[in-house]
Amino acid sequence: MPEDRLEDSKKREENAWRQFGRYSHLALALPASVVVGLAIGAGLDHWLKTTWLTLLGLLLGCVAGFAELIRALLKMNKES
Repeated sequence: MPEDRLEDSKKREENAWRQFGRYSHLALALPASVVVGLAIGAGLDHWLKTTWLTLLGLLLGCVAGFAELIRALLKMNKES
């Protein structure tokens, strides 16, 4: 019997770490993609001597972030 309890506690701990990983992914996906898009756009603006690529990079980063957020939420919904 004590071995069963130990296995149950390990499963719960594993589930807690998996949930932490899933939710931290949701929390970081959108801001990370926005920052990357903004940085790429600003870098291209500096390199090509333009002014509008920063805004384009920001918008593409937002779209990519929301797409990843929706994809992850649909995947999480399908698993449960």
